[in-house]
Amino acid sequence: MIQPIVHDPILLARKSTPAGKEDLAVAQDLLDTLAAHKEECVGMAANMIGVLKNIIAFDCDGTYMVMLNPEIVSCSEAYTAEEGCLSLLGGPRKTKRFRKIKVRYQNTALQTRLKTFTGWTAQIIQHEIDHCHGILI
Repeated sequence: MIQPIVHDPILLARKSTPAGKEDLAVAQDLLDTLAAHKEECVGMAANMIGVLKNIIAFDCDGTYMVMLNPEIVSCSEAYTAEEGCLSLLGGPRKTKRFRKIKVRYQNTALQTRLKTFTGWTAQIIQHEIDHCHGILI
């Protein structure tokens, strides 16, 4: 179900808690909400729809992907990026990102996976994981 976007910086600055089987409906809501905002958004974290759980959804080369409890385990090739956010008012802001990241996460079958991402997809994932940690650009 499509959920409203949260713009409250106090809620968005709170850390999320681990997600489990009971949160799979939240993951679907996140996908539905992301798809509804596809023209202006490439990724979302659960706190953006008011749920403080470690769940992100994003466009991975044209296909939506969901991660529960994502954790960056390695990163390389730092650079400065300019990013905007559907939850925040104002224009793009500068932030530090990495061109290559390795992420440990759970899929919607709750299987643990380890995958390397590069470029634009890596940047999206870093932005959404920051949301899970209560970090706003």
